[in-house]
Amino acid sequence: MTILLAISAVVVCFWVSKVLIWLWLKPKKLERLLREQGFNGTSYRFLFGDLKQLVSMSTKAVSKPMDLSHRTVPRVLPFIHETIETYGPMSYIWIGVTPRVNILDPELIRNILSNKFGHFSLIKQNPFTKLLAGGIVSYEGEKWAKHRRIITPAFHLEKLKLMVPALYASCADLVDRWEKLASNGTSEVNVWPDIQRLTADVISRTAFGSSYEEGRRIFQLQNEQMKLFLGVILFLFIPGFRFLPTKKNRRIKEIDREVRSILSDMINKRENAIKDGEAHKDDLLGMLLESNRKLFQENDNMKWLGMTIEDVIEECKLFYIAGQETTSSLLVWTMVVLSMHSEWQARAREEVLRVFGSGEPNFDGLSHLKIVTMILYEVLRLYPPVTMLARYNHKDMKLGNLTLPAGVEITLPTIAVHHDRAIWGEDAEEFNPKRFSEGISKATNNQVSFFPFGWGPRICLGQAFSLIEAKMAMAMILQRFSFELSPTYVHAPCNVLTLLKPQHGVQIILHKL
Repeated sequence: MTILLAISAVVVCFWVSKVLIWLWLKPKKLERLLREQGFNGTSYRFLFGDLKQLVSMSTKAVSKPMDLSHRTVPRVLPFIHETIETYGPMSYIWIGVTPRVNILDPELIRNILSNKFGHFSLIKQNPFTKLLAGGIVSYEGEKWAKHRRIITPAFHLEKLKLMVPALYASCADLVDRWEKLASNGTSEVNVWPDIQRLTADVISRTAFGSSYEEGRRIFQLQNEQMKLFLGVILFLFIPGFRFLPTKKNRRIKEIDREVRSILSDMINKRENAIKDGEAHKDDLLGMLLESNRKLFQENDNMKWLGMTIEDVIEECKLFYIAGQETTSSLLVWTMVVLSMHSEWQARAREEVLRVFGSGEPNFDGLSHLKIVTMILYEVLRLYPPVTMLARYNHKDMKLGNLTLPAGVEITLPTIAVHHDRAIWGEDAEEFNPKRFSEGISKATNNQVSFFPFGWGPRICLGQAFSLIEAKMAMAMILQRFSFELSPTYVHAPCNVLTLLKPQHGVQIILHKL
């Protein structure tokens, strides 16, 4: 009995010491090491760190609109903005028990995103986060390399050309609907849900060969799931939270099961059709399955080299959410910005009419839209679809003149870098597409200061697809309408799980041409 009590006491002491190290000793050690390197930030607060203040400031920021300007950082990333303003560019915040360093220097960003030294990894996803979107963006090492190799052919230029008719069909549905609404010459429209519907339709047609109506259920479920995540985000870092049978937790898991079931049926039907020689191979799913099949054949059917059905399901979920969210954000902010700057709207329309007239936009013509491209780049700078990137440092790391200790997270606040006057000049918060007149390299002086789709080996595979889709949509809108902001429009960019969205929609007055 005495021996058992002694063993129990040792076990209890062991776990108490582990908890003490996790909750207090390790965070305080990291705080000391960061301060020794010249970083400044808030002092560690037990367990939650800065999370309560972060949530409080974010809630306060979105409780009222901002003025009609492009000075969006204080509203979109209020806590990070205040931290940088208070402690300088070498600052850090606390996400629970983990310090997160803000990096704004382009050369350091280059080293981190290129993973030049091999010690920067993705921040480990919470199992709940993976339910929303996993796939290639969540993988590293051999699995990432394998998926990248299989997926990349689907985004080659010749493949994107095949998708242009589907892009046109989806955009035609949108402008036809708006023309009906503006049958008397003018109409006020909240364009945000229509643009979301457009990009949803595009990704359904180009990824799965189906219409938006057939894919609507997946979009509805993913939108609901995103809202549920926002309700539990403060608790996700607490070990075991996901196992609690709360109403939201149960619903998140129910949604995941339903989405997986829908996608599994789609994939199985497509695989059977491919075997029977009946399936089209010019959509993303067809190309993905074909690339996977080709890899099997070239390697004597060694299936471990390719993707499993579960892998394909994860990539399909990512196609849906990434393909729809990023382009809808780019398009809606482009309409806002061109409504604010009518002279650039006129210049873009003049270019579109010169290249296409009133005819159907084609792939070659889209590549010659220089002014439209400049505008889209400048919108991506001011309103990047993804507001920040994050990495984890799993080994003591020399970065420039700094040494980052192992166990530190890194934030690359994209929107803050894009608005940094030290990088872009005094007009950093102004809309000036001319800065991109000679391309991205010239505008950035070859620095990594413009990365709306990420940068380096993990740069978004779909960036070219997204830009072609945006050019097609804007070309067709400009051909048929002039537009301005409605007096009812409320300028309220907000951050939703790092995605930049208009909080209260976008009310636009359309004038039929």
